[in-house]
Amino acid sequence: MKMTITNVKAPRKGARKASEISQDILMLLNKGEIETANLTEWLIVNHVKLIRHQFPLLGLDNMTEILVDKLYTLKKPSTMNFIKCIGESLKDYCISNDTCRPMFESLYKHPADTIRSYACYVLSSCESLTIFEKIKIADTLIADHHFGVREVIWMALRPEIEENLDEVLPKLINLAKHEDENKRRFASEVIRPRGVWCKHIEVLKHNPEIAIPLLDTLMNDESKYVQDSVSNWLNDASKTRPDFVIEYCDLWSKKSTTKITTRIIKRAKRTIDK
Repeated sequence: MKMTITNVKAPRKGARKASEISQDILMLLNKGEIETANLTEWLIVNHVKLIRHQFPLLGLDNMTEILVDKLYTLKKPSTMNFIKCIGESLKDYCISNDTCRPMFESLYKHPADTIRSYACYVLSSCESLTIFEKIKIADTLIADHHFGVREVIWMALRPEIEENLDEVLPKLINLAKHEDENKRRFASEVIRPRGVWCKHIEVLKHNPEIAIPLLDTLMNDESKYVQDSVSNWLNDASKTRPDFVIEYCDLWSKKSTTKITTRIIKRAKRTIDK
């Protein structure tokens, strides 16, 4: 089976508005032959057209129309719900057909970022794996070069990480020390108290002290990508525990006077300072 990205010049900036996406680019996106270049393109992908084109190539022709029917009947149609629906449905299919490993590999190694995103929910919904096994298997997805895949994998694993927060936190602290900035950012982003497009983690909204060992690890992270996640984490916490964020940031400012820490603190207190 041959899967290649067509010869479109890369990297592309992508259109700022959906109406500005050319028909040629849109066709290639919906065929899964190129990656999305930005959030605008990521949100415009037609998942029905995508799976109808790609799934027969992946040996999933028997699932294609079943999935199409499910997508058309979703109560809340959205990009994230489409991805979740497809991924979880594929998990059920591959278990019943004993094809989990080869199908998962064909998804997470696919050149199209949207197809790789389906693999995130295939993995997260596998009940036979522990959360530690899932995080280990997700290593490539967590470090994916595409922003969309990196966002989907933390959202897919977040519910189970929340359920096992005490046990998983040491693992996240280790990831926060990793040389790969994407893995460090995952460690912070996956347990943001409020997060984006996801259910809040109530225990961290009211007891953010739990995450201090992880946050301390990232206090002087050189990556802006990680810095933004940490400051967003603290800004989330400030909406329910401003006292914690004020005291914690004051402590940080005494420990470190670097531009990095100063930047994180400023962004962390943006809601408080309004």
